[in-house]
Amino acid sequence: MTYTVREIAEALDCEAFGDTSIAVERVEEPASATANDLALLTNPKFAEGLGQGHARVAMLWPGADWQSMGLEAAIIPTRGRYAMAGLSKMMDLGQHYAPGIHPTAQIDASAEIGPDAQIGQFVVIGPRARVGANCVIGPFCHIGADSELGEDAYLRDHVSIGARVSIGARFHAQPGARIGADGMSFVTPEQSGVEKARESLGDQGDVQSQPWARIHSLGAVTIGDDVEIGANTCVDCGTIRDTRIGNGTKIDNLVHIAHNVTVGRDCLFAAQSGIAGSTVIGNNVVFGGQVGVTDNTIVGDNVIAGGGTKILSRVPNGQVMLGYPAVKMDTNLEMYKSLRRLPRLMKQVAELQKSVSKRGSND
Repeated sequence: MTYTVREIAEALDCEAFGDTSIAVERVEEPASATANDLALLTNPKFAEGLGQGHARVAMLWPGADWQSMGLEAAIIPTRGRYAMAGLSKMMDLGQHYAPGIHPTAQIDASAEIGPDAQIGQFVVIGPRARVGANCVIGPFCHIGADSELGEDAYLRDHVSIGARVSIGARFHAQPGARIGADGMSFVTPEQSGVEKARESLGDQGDVQSQPWARIHSLGAVTIGDDVEIGANTCVDCGTIRDTRIGNGTKIDNLVHIAHNVTVGRDCLFAAQSGIAGSTVIGNNVVFGGQVGVTDNTIVGDNVIAGGGTKILSRVPNGQVMLGYPAVKMDTNLEMYKSLRRLPRLMKQVAELQKSVSKRGSND
């Protein structure tokens, strides 16, 4: 796609300087940019890379002296990283799915397909499913019976949506996302060792071998508007009520949302996070990579958990957490500092013991 400097600046509500009629075709890092590219340089510490490339135009940080950099034009956003969202949307070439419905798609006669939907090769859409207007459904996707997909959804290839799942408008799913799998709910005829260990916090009593009986998932999944799901992420159905994800939540690759979980609005979960069953996550919660949350707990609004944090109990609103088990981040850092001091402390203790022992033998 080709845009002039003026068109980009107007679309992103940024200031433009120099020859704003220059057209650019791509966005590139400064060192690899050509004369037809827009160099992305919103952080001054990477400015030296500009001299290695051949860009005539760059997106720069506020106050940057673009003329001294040898540029012919510049775009200056108020917040560079936020401007990247709009810029990347403008320059995204997409996946080039063909318009219309591919002849290999298998669509049940009772399904409802909205106007201007694009449905790719080998897609399967089940009975009574409803697909909204302007949806793009990539190759090998599956939409189960009685499911609903809101308007302007965008499904990459191999996305699976199970029966009775309800999804709002502008849903975005990456390859291999699985929405509506059965939850992992199993029970034994008698109280299991796991249940006893949970009650006693360590003792499972007399170990008995018992078979596991499946508790079927009678609920489904309900997802709000403007939600994005990453590649190979799984969201399980609820046991009786639906598993729920609120409007605007963004979920990375390889995340697991278990049965009966409720996730609030505008949350952000990084890769390999896992939320166990029947847990409630508040609004605007951010999880770094590999965060784990135990079952049947509550995480309040505006909580931030750093990478690798394991949340084993309720977290109040607004807390910043880190560690295993999770504690306030500043507390965790103090604990880590103390841990690093242990070898030196043990050496000092050993020297004191030796000194006391020697003094005792002299007495």
